[in-house]
Amino acid sequence: MILYELLSYDVLRVIWWLLLGVLLIGFALTDGFDMGVGALLPFVGKTDVERRVVINTVGPVWEGNQVWFILGGGAIFAAWPPLYAVSFSGFYLAMFAILAALILRPVAFKYRSKRESATWRSGWDWALFVGGAVPALIFGVAVGNVLQGVPFELTPDLFSRYEGSYYGKFFGLLNPFALLTGIVSLAMLVTHGAAWLSLKAEGPVADRARRYGTVTGLVTIAGYLLAGLWLALGIDGYAIVGEVVTDGPSNPLYSEVERTGTWLSAYADRPWIVIAPILGLAGMVLAVLGLRTGREVSTLLWSNLGIFGAISSVGLTMFPFILPSSLDPASSLTVWDSSSSHMTLFIMLVSTAIFMPLILMYTAWVYKVLWGKVTESDVTGPGHSY
Repeated sequence: MILYELLSYDVLRVIWWLLLGVLLIGFALTDGFDMGVGALLPFVGKTDVERRVVINTVGPVWEGNQVWFILGGGAIFAAWPPLYAVSFSGFYLAMFAILAALILRPVAFKYRSKRESATWRSGWDWALFVGGAVPALIFGVAVGNVLQGVPFELTPDLFSRYEGSYYGKFFGLLNPFALLTGIVSLAMLVTHGAAWLSLKAEGPVADRARRYGTVTGLVTIAGYLLAGLWLALGIDGYAIVGEVVTDGPSNPLYSEVERTGTWLSAYADRPWIVIAPILGLAGMVLAVLGLRTGREVSTLLWSNLGIFGAISSVGLTMFPFILPSSLDPASSLTVWDSSSSHMTLFIMLVSTAIFMPLILMYTAWVYKVLWGKVTESDVTGPGHSY
């Protein structure tokens, strides 16, 4: 109980905001290269054997990597229930598209090599492309919409209401700024996948991956800079008006919020957060240089740094907002008013402190065991089903 008393409600809220960021970044770093490899598959593999090499670079690890996605969804459900309820109900069709694509991927992995037919295998290869490209694109589109504010409002009993139908909301997501952030997300994860293939494959597959990754890396850099300029000049930010209560009840309607200035005003209030976009740009620039010069381990590390910086820049820029409302700014969800109870956050933190190190140790062990390149002789021998 001493620890419970030391970890006040506001401290636990910040800790779980950080942990949510860790889980999302972990998902992007691990399952991100899986999605990038899937999106590259039809282009870097020209023969069936080459495509089997590409698939087998991620075949042994993709299932474990998806654990981060499950953990992220579970953390939102348990630690931020209003966020879970509002976002999943509002982005229903978008979430369905993501889940459909992610469900398609394991089916493609399992069924691709069950028949020798070239048409059969080509069809599943394109299914893997969809399973990688569609989630990467939609995740970025979602981020773009969150930065602009989502058109929902909360009733006095905290039920959420959205403007328009589900279909209208789905196509409403595809606005110019959100499409830009979607392209940045897709290009960033394709670059990450290219860095992975540069490390795990060899010969023509690795060479093509480096060429494609260089192009998508440049697209990522240009798109990221353009999105930052757009945020500075064309998109209003949000601010809590008056006294900020950090340890009050989880009721967003108790706070007064208004649209004001731009999101980039956060850098005037907290100048230190500029480190995040710097890391995002520097990491991606160095990843592109690594792809051009044929470096392997360092290129993947720089790509990881670029993704870490890009995602961190979004969270730090928006803090303390998690899901702002464009329809009714007073309904916006923030770190201070949309979490579970103090006791719930504490119990979850204790559980996380026990199990997260085990997950990290197991993940590190798996990658250590599976270290090394995948060659054509590896996939043409007995015992390979992908």
